[in-house]
Amino acid sequence: MVNNPEQMINIPNKRYFTIGEVSEICGIKTHVLRYWEQEFKQLDPIKRTGNRRYYQQKDLILVSQINDLLQNQGYTIDGAKHKLEEKDNKEDHLYSKKLINQIKIDLEKILSALKR
Repeated sequence: MVNNPEQMINIPNKRYFTIGEVSEICGIKTHVLRYWEQEFKQLDPIKRTGNRRYYQQKDLILVSQINDLLQNQGYTIDGAKHKLEEKDNKEDHLYSKKLINQIKIDLEKILSALKR
């Protein structure tokens, strides 16, 4: 998987991007982006009036990752989904471990304060 997919594309410093802008920046046709939205649950742009899509920078990074998996690494749609889910699960696990460690530290501080 791409370690720094944001380095593969030059993402302008904007908050929101239209589907046309994402298409141009990432080199992916708009109909492909719409299809990927249906296939990859992680790709979920904000939808406003008239079903207009507004992507954020994180979405452009994800589009770049999906494109890399499909075009450069030879994954199928199902394989790419699985790979992205693995990545999400690893990140969730790391976040959980950090959260548990922080709670433990906080509880030790409380216990120490109560002993005084």
